[in-house]
Amino acid sequence: MGQIVLSNRGMEHTQALERRIEELEIKASFTDDLLDQLNLTIFRQQEQIDRLVQHLAQLRQQMPEGGGTRSPRDELPPHY
Repeated sequence: MGQIVLSNRGMEHTQALERRIEELEIKASFTDDLLDQLNLTIFRQQEQIDRLVQHLAQLRQQMPEGGGTRSPRDELPPHY
């Protein structure tokens, strides 16, 4: 089988391509890590939103009928 002989220029080009590929692999790895972190953050935020919605529903159930139609006289300031 024939051997491929690279000139200095060809070797430099090959080394430059290898460096670029390595840099891209490193960036891809960091991007994967960042994506995992963002996904976890979104998951946790959705859990928190779900809990808050549930808590809000419970608070609404505890409100008296016709809530919000109270007279201002019913709520005297604490110094009275």
